[in-house]
Amino acid sequence: MKLFNCDHCGNTIYFENAVCEVCGHQLGYIPGKNALVSLVQNDGGNWTSPAFPDQPYVFCTNAQHGACNWLIEAAPGGDVFCAACRHNETIPPIEQPENLSRWQTIERAKKRLFYSLIELGLPLQTRGEDPQHGLAFRFLADEPAGSAPVMTGHENGIITIALLEADDAEREKRRTQMGEPYRTLLGHFRHEIGHHYWDLLVDNTPAIEPFRALFGDDRADYGAALQTYYANGAPLGWPQTHISAYATSHPWEDFAETWAHYLHITDTVEMAAAFGVHARPKGQGESLAVDADFNPYRQQDFATIADHWVPLALLLNNLNRAMGHPDAYPFVLTPAVVEKLGFVHDLVHGRFAQ
Repeated sequence: MKLFNCDHCGNTIYFENAVCEVCGHQLGYIPGKNALVSLVQNDGGNWTSPAFPDQPYVFCTNAQHGACNWLIEAAPGGDVFCAACRHNETIPPIEQPENLSRWQTIERAKKRLFYSLIELGLPLQTRGEDPQHGLAFRFLADEPAGSAPVMTGHENGIITIALLEADDAEREKRRTQMGEPYRTLLGHFRHEIGHHYWDLLVDNTPAIEPFRALFGDDRADYGAALQTYYANGAPLGWPQTHISAYATSHPWEDFAETWAHYLHITDTVEMAAAFGVHARPKGQGESLAVDADFNPYRQQDFATIADHWVPLALLLNNLNRAMGHPDAYPFVLTPAVVEKLGFVHDLVHGRFAQ
C-alpha cells in the first residue's frame, strides 16, 4: 500500500479517505492508475481531477452507502460498480444500521485486497465473464436463532464472508476459541482468495508438480484431512515447515495460508517504504535494514522481499509490545516457509506459465 498526496493542496491522504481534511476536496481512487485523486464536479454531475483533466469519472454506486470511494470512467451505459464492487454477488440487508456498518467495514478490507490483486496483475473475471471460475463475494448475516451460522469459505470462485467477522468482539472470541494467533477481516480475504487462485493458477497447470513437491499431494482427501487436524491438531515440529498450524491440515490450506502471508508481507513492506521507514536495530548490521525506496510488487526475487520483511516484522512486534499489545506478526519465516512464499511469488509473476 502506498501513500498519496492531494492534487489541490499537497496534503498526505490515505487509501480509505473520501475527503481531504485540509482543503475539503472530494477524493476518489482510480484502480487502473493506482491513484487517489482530488476531484471537482462539473455541471453534468461527473468528476474530474487535476491529475487526469481530460477524463471524467463517476463514483461507484456503493459510494452512496459509504462503502466505496473508487471511481469509474464516465461513459454512456457504462458500469455502475467499480473494479472491486462488481464482484459482489450478495450483500446483507443494509436498511439495518448494524448490517450497513459491518458491510462498510468489510468493503474497506476488500478494497485493500483488490489493491494488491490489481498491483500484481492477477486475473479478475466476474461470474458473468467466467461462469465456472469467475470471482464473486457473498457477505451474509446469520439467520435467526436456531439456524446454522454462516461459515466463511471458498467454493469454485465464490467467497463467503460471515458478516459477524466485521464485529471486533465476535472475531476476537472466535480467534480465542480456535486458538489462532491472528484473525482479521483482511486475513480472511487474503486466505480465501488464495484458494481461488490455486484453482486458476495451479490446478491442471505446469505449476502443479512444483506445488506438490513443496506443499504435498493435493489429491489427499480434504474432508478426512480436516477431521484429522481438528481431532489431533498440528504435528510436532510444524513451525519448521509451515507458516501456521492450520496450514498443516491439507496442501490446499497450506497454499492458502502461504498466499495470505505473501500478501501480508508484500503490502506491509510497500507501506513501510511509503512512510520512509528504516528498520535497523541498534548494534545490528546492514542486513537488518529496510530500504525506504523499495517496491515489493515489482521485485523479481522473493528473497529480497524477505530480507526487507524480517527487520520490519521485528520493529512492528516490538512497537506493539511497547504499547502492551500482542505481536503484530506472531509467525516465523523458516527456510521451508520462505521457499513456499517464493513459490507463490514466482506463481503470481507468471514463472510457471508455458
